[in-house]
Amino acid sequence: MLDLEIVERKGLGHPDTICDEIAEQLSLTLSRHYLSECGSVLHYNVDKALLAGGAARPAFGGGEISQPMELFLAGRVTTSFKGQELSVDEIARQVAVDWFSKHIPTVDTKRHLRVHSLVRPGSPDLGNLFGRQSGGARLANDTSCGVGYAPLSRLEAVVYAVEQELGAATEFGRRPEIGRDIKVMGVRRGKHVYLTIACALVGRFVESLTHYTDAKRVIADMACQTAKQHGADTVTVDVNTADDPASGSVYLTVTGTSAEAGDDGEAGRGNRINGLISPFRPMTLESVAGKNPITHVGKLYNIAASLIAQRLVDEVDGLDEAQCFLASQIGRPLDQPQAIQIFAQGPSGQVGANSEISAIVESELSHLGSYAEELAAGTLAVGSWPLRQPGSPGRP
Repeated sequence: MLDLEIVERKGLGHPDTICDEIAEQLSLTLSRHYLSECGSVLHYNVDKALLAGGAARPAFGGGEISQPMELFLAGRVTTSFKGQELSVDEIARQVAVDWFSKHIPTVDTKRHLRVHSLVRPGSPDLGNLFGRQSGGARLANDTSCGVGYAPLSRLEAVVYAVEQELGAATEFGRRPEIGRDIKVMGVRRGKHVYLTIACALVGRFVESLTHYTDAKRVIADMACQTAKQHGADTVTVDVNTADDPASGSVYLTVTGTSAEAGDDGEAGRGNRINGLISPFRPMTLESVAGKNPITHVGKLYNIAASLIAQRLVDEVDGLDEAQCFLASQIGRPLDQPQAIQIFAQGPSGQVGANSEISAIVESELSHLGSYAEELAAGTLAVGSWPLRQPGSPGRP
């Protein structure tokens, strides 16, 4: 175990995560719409999103938004089928409105948000490639790579759990003063875990500076307790360390997200496919959210690599850790990566390739075509861990 480890997670209300979440929700909605209206999923990729922050005047007991946030959704989609126009722009706008209404209801989508759909038809060559097959297998629409590893380290599990616990406190109404924009940075030195938490507080539920200070103390206590429940031996928690109470400068918001005034967001700049940013681990800069789950290897191979690594640890006796690397070549059958590399570790050291490992890799690659259905059903989700929920109707 290294003496130093660093792990970060951007919560659901962070501007970057908002862009990823809405891009992915748009992807799922388009898939369902195409299936319903056209009988099959048509070509699309909607993995580009930009959230331009607005302006706000937060205050204890309230505050107001003086300039709305602006969300720009871009990508390449199929806009017509058999001579009929498909309402993709309206779908994009409605997905964004519905997402905010469900996850950050403190945002008034009529007054606080403007949504711009910039989705456009794709190029003919990529549209043609999307529909081609070789020996019954779809063809990769990009040259890309995917990586995955398992299990999570103790610090990774702690950081993930702390953000989830704080987010649940506001989503389920236990602590409405806690905004959904929560970022957790974990640093482990030896066995000691240091957590730095940036958490937007919602002004309408915070009456005074004293109340604000009390809320920070509650957040720190919740984080410390959750960290210990997930294996941290000793923990130090700091919350909103940029505050300067003497001058009245504190992390107070109107809506619970810094996107209202303090920050902008962009798809692909946040959490990796497992919901974490872990610089000491293998990862790719590929933006997964919003890509089509039929042929886009930037999505499929990151999902497959993560599932393969987890299955290796769960199903192969004597394995403590696994990493999987997959590389594609555009136009090549999806189930035939250009390169596959597995690193497997047991108590006595590295484990070489064997029939069990090969069988799991082949099994997952042979079922790439089922990921779209699992994503649509919600039994498989990007930006979360585990990607496939235990006990789900998906494959093992």
